[in-house]
Amino acid sequence: MALGLIAALAAAGCYETGYMLQALEARVAPREQALRASLLARLLARPRWVAGTALSIAGAGLQVVALALAPVTLVQPVLALGLVLLLVLANRVLGEQIGRLELLGSAALIAGIVLVATESPERSNGVSSVLALVLIAAPLAVLTLLPFALRSRAPLRLALFGAAAGDSLAAIGLKLGADGFAVDRLGLAALAIAGAAAAGLLALTAEMSSLRGIPASHVAPVVVAAQVIVPAVAAMAAFGEPVSAAVVVGVLVAAGGAALLGSSGAVAGVREGAVEAEALAHHGGGGGQGGVEAGP
Repeated sequence: MALGLIAALAAAGCYETGYMLQALEARVAPREQALRASLLARLLARPRWVAGTALSIAGAGLQVVALALAPVTLVQPVLALGLVLLLVLANRVLGEQIGRLELLGSAALIAGIVLVATESPERSNGVSSVLALVLIAAPLAVLTLLPFALRSRAPLRLALFGAAAGDSLAAIGLKLGADGFAVDRLGLAALAIAGAAAAGLLALTAEMSSLRGIPASHVAPVVVAAQVIVPAVAAMAAFGEPVSAAVVVGVLVAAGGAALLGSSGAVAGVREGAVEAEALAHHGGGGGQGGVEAGP
């Protein structure tokens, strides 16, 4: 359990730092590239975005390790602690003040994690209900694909919800992959992780696209809360992790804290302030990126 917590904490740091680097580049991409392969093609040519992606991939590997050692209901809330890192960056780098909202969100997030850890739920080793897994995963898959099916007709809010669904589906896939490795079913593990990677890639494209028109302070709460709640529900309904009032309350409290932190002006300052400054710098100095917009 202790090693699982350490791996989850390391994954959280990788995810949020990587996300910050990715968002800085995504927000200055041309708006017409939203929800298109050309968006990722452009971003892949940007070293800072590639570095952020490498950190995210490392985070995924650490998440698989965490899921192999600790229950989903504990790992997913711990991953949300990465938002506290963004809060620290907001204070130290941008000079943002930490107010009651930030303190309340941090306290709720930590309290929820402590509550789940105190309950010490057992880690599941496989799927306990295939039907429950299908009933959870199928709607997530549809919502993940829907923005891409609609393309230009898809509202940015739908892209945001698709990103939240895709990230949740990826977390479930990584859990299946960790279980496959645990019982030496390497083919199943590889297939599950490949599915998680596909869901994560779609979620990433949708999230980067939603950031072109929706403030990061609105994107983060939806995505992070979904990443905590949906996999935890799947863990209890489909993977057989123990259901108890303490675990349910802990997950909900942690998700609420993560949502508060995500909506914080200080955290948004990290996600948006540096983006706008860089966009203005490119626009004002030529930089080969004429017409770049500073923000939504």
